Amino acid sequence: MRYHFFGLWLVVCFNHVIAAEINSSVRIFQTGFESVDDFVGFYIVPQHHKGSASHSKSTDKIHNGDYAHKGWIYAENSPSRFYSNNNHRAYPTIQLYKTPEGAFKTPVQIEFWVWLDMMLSPREWFSFATLDHTTSNKWDAVLVNLSDQGFVHLMHVPFSGQGKHNFQTSTIKFPMKQWVKLTIALHFDRKEGYAKVWQDDQLVSSADVRRGDGEFTQAHFGLYAPPSLSAGVIYNDDLTITELEIIK
Repeated sequence: MRYHFFGLWLVVCFNHVIAAEINSSVRIFQTGFESVDDFVGFYIVPQHHKGSASHSKSTDKIHNGDYAHKGWIYAENSPSRFYSNNNHRAYPTIQLYKTPEGAFKTPVQIEFWVWLDMMLSPREWFSFATLDHTTSNKWDAVLVNLSDQGFVHLMHVPFSGQGKHNFQTSTIKFPMKQWVKLTIALHFDRKEGYAKVWQDDQLVSSADVRRGDGEFTQAHFGLYAPPSLSAGVIYNDDLTITELEIIK
């Protein structure tokens, strides 16, 4: 849960409180997915990627404004192999390191709204957010995923390929076919890094992050899912990324 008092965010975690101030010198990236101009200079996955998924601005489901970002799956892909990743992809990236000011400094707060209609079979997943600290095409990212049991959880924590949590809900399920707010606190640091996720202001997942050097370089939000899925749709709206200045 988060409380705002005249520029001061109190981020209430499962076992402590983070005090963080937003002031005029702190950087903010915002998009309501109203215009592709928000992503000029960033990589955008081509439409009809692998002949199975696509994305566009849409008026179908809107949280705010005139448009939301829509990603949808319409065919199954071949299974992924060691040298071939056939996951469904339909999103614009946000490559902060390519902006004139460069990467954001962590910790950061990320808030966005999602509307999902996706049937997951056992061992399938859906990814709401991919959050990176590198400038490579081979990302070393923290993911915010939905499990086949219906719970939002962090993945690739504290290291890539791992899923070790300090806290993970087993009671707060993600609701389909309605707008849901996801809030993420993220700090890339080899010793003190962390990631925390709230679903409609309720903490659902928390973990250590043991990589990076205090920079948040690139991310994507939208449709990212395993190749076995043959149908489903995701809408994203009202995304804000904010640098946080920790009060010590």
